[in-house]
Amino acid sequence: MIYFDYAATCPIDDMALKVYNEAAKSYYGNTVSLHDQGTTASALLEHCRRTLADQAGVKKEGIYFTSGGTESNHIGLSVLAKAREGKHIITAQAEHSSVHYTLEKLANEGYSITKIPFTEEGIVNLEALEAAIRKDTAVVSIQLVNGEIGTLQPVNAIYFICQKWGIFFHSDCIQAFGKVDLTKYTKYMDSFSISSHKIYGPKGVGAVYLTPPISIHPDLLTGSHEKGVRAGTVNVPGIAAFTAAAQENVSQLENHQKHLITLNSAFKQAIFSVQDKLKFVGNTHEDASIIGLLLSGIEGQWAMLEANRKGYAISTGSACTLHEHEPARTLLAMGFSGETAKTFVRISFGKQTTIADVQGLADCLIDMLTVTNQP
Repeated sequence: MIYFDYAATCPIDDMALKVYNEAAKSYYGNTVSLHDQGTTASALLEHCRRTLADQAGVKKEGIYFTSGGTESNHIGLSVLAKAREGKHIITAQAEHSSVHYTLEKLANEGYSITKIPFTEEGIVNLEALEAAIRKDTAVVSIQLVNGEIGTLQPVNAIYFICQKWGIFFHSDCIQAFGKVDLTKYTKYMDSFSISSHKIYGPKGVGAVYLTPPISIHPDLLTGSHEKGVRAGTVNVPGIAAFTAAAQENVSQLENHQKHLITLNSAFKQAIFSVQDKLKFVGNTHEDASIIGLLLSGIEGQWAMLEANRKGYAISTGSACTLHEHEPARTLLAMGFSGETAKTFVRISFGKQTTIADVQGLADCLIDMLTVTNQP
């Protein structure tokens, strides 16, 4: 099976796996225990916190380790919402499901939620965003990189709108970390979320940044771990492996980006012969690892299954919403009809992807489109 679903999850790097095993064997103490084994584990945890903060360009005091991107988004949004008096939150229609689920919870607690559409280019509509601001708006939450079509959102412009109105800004950076230089953007954010398994680290690990000194009121009063921000014993081996994967990917960011751009261009060239039978979605791709496609006359679900049968793993959008069998949120946010959105597939490249892999997938899709669209 040739893998083209890196936007959903990545295989763990050998280096990260080695670090995980070593940390699990040697740093197994509870980080809040006062004996030497606990102190050693705590020292490793704080080293990881400093290192990850450096990779993201923020203060280590604002980094809190979590169980992954979903929990990070939940904590970031919940903390910012409760740190303001207003009970109105603005987000985009195309946000990840973890953001929407958190906002549903907050809505049940009395918050009002406004969801902004995308433009035809796959960018959040800034005019609609500013027009939606009210006196009681507390938080704006917009992702940095869209996980279905790879468009980079104008977070600097969003930040200045938020500053103008005295509003907190949270950003889901899970698709962005390790693919773009996050340090260029984190200065515009009051909170952001990142996840380990998107950058070749282990699953079940992530982090949220909350800019000091935001007042933190956690959902669970858990006591000592991570300053009481979340529940549960800290996953030191997972955090160590996450940090190692982050170091590896950030240090190789320029080379990785060049590789992804090469793959992106190669795919578009390889599939050029059927350009009249497909449509590339989104025009401003900073993240070259993701390509969104609409396939003429073919439902994305069928195309995904047929590609799988031929040995290629692609997807029809975010893995966290596929079980719902609904069209990709991003396409609906851009104004496409539900029927058109059902023809969407997502292709995402990774470090292990080769030009030969890309050519093979293009040939597979060309065959599908040619057979389906025969007169």
